[in-house]
This record gives sequence, C-alpha cells and structure tokens, in this order.
Amino acid sequence: MQTTSHKPLYRRQCQIRSMKRSDIIKLIVSVAVPLVAGLGSSVFTINSISTWYAALNKPWFNPPNAVFGPVWTILYILMGLALFLIWRSPRNRTRDIGIALFAAQLIVNVIWTLGFFGLQNILYGLLTIVPLWMLIAATMYQFYKVDRRASYLLVPYILWVTIATALNASVYLLNR
Repeated sequence: MQTTSHKPLYRRQCQIRSMKRSDIIKLIVSVAVPLVAGLGSSVFTINSISTWYAALNKPWFNPPNAVFGPVWTILYILMGLALFLIWRSPRNRTRDIGIALFAAQLIVNVIWTLGFFGLQNILYGLLTIVPLWMLIAATMYQFYKVDRRASYLLVPYILWVTIATALNASVYLLNR
C-alpha cells in the first residue's frame, strides 16, 4: 500500500528529470516574462512609494510598504509557472486564448502601475484595476480548461489584486 502512495510523487520527480530542453527554455522564459514586467513596473513605483504614496490617506488594511516587493515577486513567479504549464500543453484554440488573456492581463498590470504610481492618478488606477481583475479571472477560467494547476497558481494573484482593488478604491475615497 505504501508503494502506491509514493507513486505520484515518483512520477513527478521523473517528469522533472526528464524535461526536454525546450521545456526548460519555456520554463525560464515563462517565469522571466512576468518578472521583467514587474521589474519594469518598479521604475514607476520606486520614487512614488516613499513620497507621493506615503503622503496619501490610506485605510486600516493597507499593508506595510515592505510587503509589496516580496509579495509581487512571488506572484510574478507563480504567474510564470502558470504560463509555463499552459505553454507546454498541446497547442489548441483554448490554450492560445489563455496565453493571449495572460498577455493582456500582464500588460494591464503594467498600465495600472504606470497610471497609479507613475502618473500618481488614483482614479486612473481604479479605472484600470477593475479590468485587470476581470482579465485575471478570464485567464484563470481559460487556464482551468487547459490545466487546472495553472489556474490554481493564479489564485494568490487574484486575491492580492482583489485587496489592491479595495485599497485603490479606499485611497480614492479618502483622498478626494
């Protein structure tokens, strides 16, 4: 009975060891793409967090500034792993739509950062984060049809963006 309980873990280890070179490249690219997008976005946030954002009235549930960098780094890595699972799956219309939605949400993610922190426009951020949330949900739905694991990897992301949406709305209301 113990041998069957270890069989799925053994299979996963064998799959990892037997990854094709093309899969390794896809994994690296898949994780790098969101990380690079996040790094690019940080250009807009670095100066604004300690100055403009620090001066805003914020709600009680605002996380400490030190939390944002590590959380986003983890989320970008999870996003990349989700993309990898989809990218390496057999090509079909469902997969391609999922990848297109992933790209769209990543672009809107960067646009939100540009609008909120770069332009220091809270309303623009709010008007951008709602479509971002919808694109993440659509991406998760499409990913679920291809590989459920990829969809589950995006759960922390949509939860964080849900909090960010409430935070963005609260900051807007508190600073009108």
